[in-house]
Amino acid sequence: MAIKAADLRAKTPDQLRDQLAALKKESFNLRFQRATGQLENTGRMLTVRRDAARVKTILNEKAAAAAGSDQKAEA
Repeated sequence: MAIKAADLRAKTPDQLRDQLAALKKESFNLRFQRATGQLENTGRMLTVRRDAARVKTILNEKAAAAAGSDQKAEA
């Protein structure tokens, strides 16, 4: 099942980076299984790829929000 963006927004950036690393590792394993003909659930590849993109998006949103608050403090 796909990860919900609301659940990701509740996490810290460190937790998001850990989750992204886990998703990248899973993606690698799925690609390896596909190459060797062992992949049974082909739809999982799409889900993992989209979840990784979702995590990256939330990380970028948090970074932009942090940068925006830094600029407001300087002004």
